[in-house]
Amino acid sequence: MKKDPQGNTLTGASTEALALYEQAVTAFNEYRGDPMSLLDQATALAPGFVMAFIAKAVLFVSSSEPAALLEAATLIARVKTMKLNDREQSLAAAIELASGGSWVECALALDRHSLRYPLDLLALQIGHLIDFLCANARNLRDRIARALPAWTHEVPAYSTVLGMYSFGLEECGDYVRAEDTGRRALDGQPYDSWAHHAVTHVMEMQGRTQDGINWMVARQPFWNTADNFFKVHNWWHKALFHLDIDQKGQALAIYDGPVRQQHSQTAMDLVDASALLWRLQMSGCDVGQRWNELADCWLPHADGRSYAFNDWHAAMALLGANRRQELDEIRLRLRNTRAADGESGRWARQYGLPLVNGFAAFHRGDYLQAIELLYPARHIVNAFGGSHAQRDIIDWTLTEAAVRAEQWHVATGLVNERLAHKPSSAVNWSFLARLHKPVCQAVGA
Repeated sequence: MKKDPQGNTLTGASTEALALYEQAVTAFNEYRGDPMSLLDQATALAPGFVMAFIAKAVLFVSSSEPAALLEAATLIARVKTMKLNDREQSLAAAIELASGGSWVECALALDRHSLRYPLDLLALQIGHLIDFLCANARNLRDRIARALPAWTHEVPAYSTVLGMYSFGLEECGDYVRAEDTGRRALDGQPYDSWAHHAVTHVMEMQGRTQDGINWMVARQPFWNTADNFFKVHNWWHKALFHLDIDQKGQALAIYDGPVRQQHSQTAMDLVDASALLWRLQMSGCDVGQRWNELADCWLPHADGRSYAFNDWHAAMALLGANRRQELDEIRLRLRNTRAADGESGRWARQYGLPLVNGFAAFHRGDYLQAIELLYPARHIVNAFGGSHAQRDIIDWTLTEAAVRAEQWHVATGLVNERLAHKPSSAVNWSFLARLHKPVCQAVGA
């Protein structure tokens, strides 16, 4: 019986198929290359290779896209007709939950799985990604912490696990350990996009803007390769650093270049594009007709029921493009999800809809309504997706609404909060200057 590099038994694997499977898992670990093509080759050579089929389902689930979730469900249905060992059966059952939109239930099932099989690398990685999709900062850290003692430098892909642990530490605010762990992961594998991204998040959250730009520039040969699935997201981070020191032109050039030059149809890339363009427009940039191309690309992914975090970012693009009818269709689907739609339906109603409505109010200039919707939303949406850096767009939009509405008490509190976290941010100092301007005018200054 064949085993993977961590010693887990693989049902139905041949020598040739196993080599392809190992290449695919490494590609997934590093977010580089074409793991799906490698897995297709593996299953063609070994039609009974259970983990190769489960790995395909894992890749589809990780995308969070409606069509991909259907593909994952189809694959798991096929796997269930095959001969599985206990580990494979446990992992397949967890992935089936995610394919049906039961993200939190899947994360819990993967918790139990990893307690039994801490060296199951694929399960750790998809569990970590689903914790990210659920915005579960604690489990982003602790899922890896529970398994980490089973890993040593001698176990293949140890650095990959360190990279995941780095990001979990960062999302829990343990920035010193996060950066140290991420750098150690990169010492083991400099092409580990997730570890690079974790250290980038540390610098973003600490307001170390110039450090962040220098970090991105120095390591660009590692994270900006042609086959790097994560490169758009890393460019997004670099654009945020430029915005934080009022370099709007550089940020817009990144949008027009590496973020949208290839017109990516991937939901993760579209999220980054919407979030960056919204920030640029709030910062006073004339973004022209850029929203139209983005809105067109979002329509196949925004179904109002699979993953509300994506629907909210699709709504930003539709608002920017003034596509009212299509926006209203998304809002209707978010509103009309039923109890039978399960967890994803609850997310749509409780998290997605208030955000879409709040951003819509902001876009039409109803800033008081935007404040009413977004102030409470910023506290509840920590439960439904993204990182702290990604969700900052809510606070940024809320603060901008408070300033534009001349709600000075609200605006002052929000600006104070932002400056306490990032005192070097040009964006935050710009808010402060706008707060003081009405006071100066009132006293004749």
